[in-house]
Amino acid sequence: MSPRSRMGELEQAVLETLWDLGSASGREVHDRLAGRDLAYTTVMTVLDRLARKDVVVREREGRAFRYAARRTRAEMTAELMREALDVTGADRDQALVSFVGEASAEDVAALRRALADLA
Repeated sequence: MSPRSRMGELEQAVLETLWDLGSASGREVHDRLAGRDLAYTTVMTVLDRLARKDVVVREREGRAFRYAARRTRAEMTAELMREALDVTGADRDQALVSFVGEASAEDVAALRRALADLA
């Protein structure tokens, strides 16, 4: 699966729409993105591309398809973070320290809760 950092802006907007809706037809996604002045066929092309990338799943519904994100926002964010840490190589510890050092108090509290839950 391609992480969000490797997605185009329109792909990301379509994925955000699917997260907001849970699942949707191409028409529903197009309607939700109406302010962008996109052709229906453009939205369908993006949905097809995301399905081929295994970012979304599609299920036949009558003559059309219904689409849903394969992973949650949290799962995709975690994947992106893991990939970023893999790139840092030997400096992984320093990258984590730097990240936490720049995190908000709310984020640090959330990390502490998550670590406590894992213990």
